Amino acid sequence: TPVQIKEFGAVNKIDFSQVPPYNYAVSASSRIHIYGRYSQEPIKTFSRFKDAAYCATYRDDGNLLVAGSEEGSIRLFDISGKAPLRQFDGHTKAVHVVGFLSDKYRIFSGGDDYSSNLWDIPSATEIVSYSEHTDYVRCGCASKVNADVFITGSYDHTVKLFDARTKRSVMTIEHGQPVESVLLFPSGGLLVSAGGRYVKVWDVLKGGQLLVSLKNHHKTVTCLCLNSSGQRLLSGSLDRHVKIYSTTSYKVVHSFNYATSILSLALSPEDETIVVGMTNGVLNVKHRKPEERKEKSQKKRQPAYRTYVKGRTYMPKQEDFCVSKPVKRVLRKYDKLLKSFQSSKALDAVLEPPIRLYTPEVTVAVMQELHRRGTLRSALAGRDEKQVNLLLTFVARRVTEPRFTPVLVTVADMITDIYQPVVGQSAIVDRQFLRLQEAI
Repeated sequence: TPVQIKEFGAVNKIDFSQVPPYNYAVSASSRIHIYGRYSQEPIKTFSRFKDAAYCATYRDDGNLLVAGSEEGSIRLFDISGKAPLRQFDGHTKAVHVVGFLSDKYRIFSGGDDYSSNLWDIPSATEIVSYSEHTDYVRCGCASKVNADVFITGSYDHTVKLFDARTKRSVMTIEHGQPVESVLLFPSGGLLVSAGGRYVKVWDVLKGGQLLVSLKNHHKTVTCLCLNSSGQRLLSGSLDRHVKIYSTTSYKVVHSFNYATSILSLALSPEDETIVVGMTNGVLNVKHRKPEERKEKSQKKRQPAYRTYVKGRTYMPKQEDFCVSKPVKRVLRKYDKLLKSFQSSKALDAVLEPPIRLYTPEVTVAVMQELHRRGTLRSALAGRDEKQVNLLLTFVARRVTEPRFTPVLVTVADMITDIYQPVVGQSAIVDRQFLRLQEAI
């Protein structure tokens, strides 16, 4: 839920410090309040203004704050002090826009006397004054890439780009409505201007070519800001809405609405807080919820049953080309054992009653395969009384069948060779040897 803070007058500017703890300065009425990220009360106040204070802006290092005023003077404050460090006099009317150039030692300003000026902080003197606008100068920004470049927007419908090294403006862009806010992308290549119901994006590197014109508000757009990654552009308007655009497609991806008309808005450097200032003097502060840690081991969802059976009922049409499903071959137990070279176990598998009694040809075929591999002797060896009895029974019974004779004679020879030393130790085995002799 948003925090509401009441100010003394309409909030004309909100500016976040770029260094932790990311305090923000709010210009409203004749005061500048400094708030902490979560504070409901100001932690510091600058109130040495006779009349309204405008556009309090932090320097990048967060140590200095500059502000314009209704009486035409510009004041520079140290964050830790109370009284102004410097005062710059030269404008004859109210100064609505001030800011630091990126070299930190110069200030630019724009006033209702139609002039845009550049000031030197150490000596508190005016470096250059440009009087090219033909109406109030109400917004401006400095380039982060080039310390000599700054931009001002005016109610004469133009945005002018100035270079401190030249005597005249370098570029003039015609917005078409009184310009309320300007913004440069961090790269310095794109410029956004807001005025009337329009937000327009210009390519500075192509000489101020219009890239896109957005008309998503139905009243004057008063303020612009970018998020920290430059992926989102925010605009606030008198129609009480803040629109959020994607800077890749320039489509509106989100929108907030507020109680009254919006004059200023700012995002904290980590996009954690959005502060909106309104015409009725209320500050609306929204904080983003901390993201909950996602569970690491999310179970992978198996596809639903219906995805498997979806095509079962499909009837092929005439022009369909049917691909038959390959039939999976299931190997028998003895085939698997032969495949993994387990000779003894393969022989055991084919001596089990169902195979031995009903498909003796399988048993004989496996014996033949083992003989071909040269592992028949080792498969026959090392057996106990019961297994030798089983082998001899099978051989004595089947050796007389012509189709098995060639293989089983070899098997009988091997059994006789292997188990000759143990003849006479077991009556059962001896009886089987006699039966084999009779069969032969």
